[in-house]
Amino acid sequence: MSLEKYLIEHCAPTLASLKTASMFCVPVTDHQELETQIQIWNKHFHKKGLFIQVLRRRKTNALIYVCRSSHLQSDLQRPGVAEFLTEFGYSGLDAKDSLSRLKSRLEQSDSFPHEIGVFLGYPLDDVIGFIQHGGKNCACTGCWKVYCNPCEAVKTFERYRKCRRIYTRLWNQGRSVLQLTVAA
Repeated sequence: MSLEKYLIEHCAPTLASLKTASMFCVPVTDHQELETQIQIWNKHFHKKGLFIQVLRRRKTNALIYVCRSSHLQSDLQRPGVAEFLTEFGYSGLDAKDSLSRLKSRLEQSDSFPHEIGVFLGYPLDDVIGFIQHGGKNCACTGCWKVYCNPCEAVKTFERYRKCRRIYTRLWNQGRSVLQLTVAA
């Protein structure tokens, strides 16, 4: 199993530095092979300001997280984020510690902890709206369910779609993921 196709399909906006992070699930038959691939990708991605890690392992699959470190740290510093995350047992605004807590919460449940949207770069108001409304009654849906500022969200969704189309086309024409990854 090669991660490259998954990276293009699910992470193009993150690779292009348009989005804080992306996440996808991959089938796994050999967890050691996956770990080796992740180590190799991290060596390459480090120079570009990204990292990749497994957020949750299961017997036959793994949840993969690809993130721009500087974007995540900025997102965690936004007004209201620390207070919001404190409600779910997060302490401080350090990205590494916060990701460790997120991994712990993911391991404790088969579902996603709703605060995960913060770690994907979703607007805090939409993450809170999703929780308050139980995922219902949103203004629109795209990469996430939107409860506030749908006009801006629709523009963002279109930028992400365009990025995915361009990256997929370029990758199919022979460009590598590393060639397509913007340095930050």
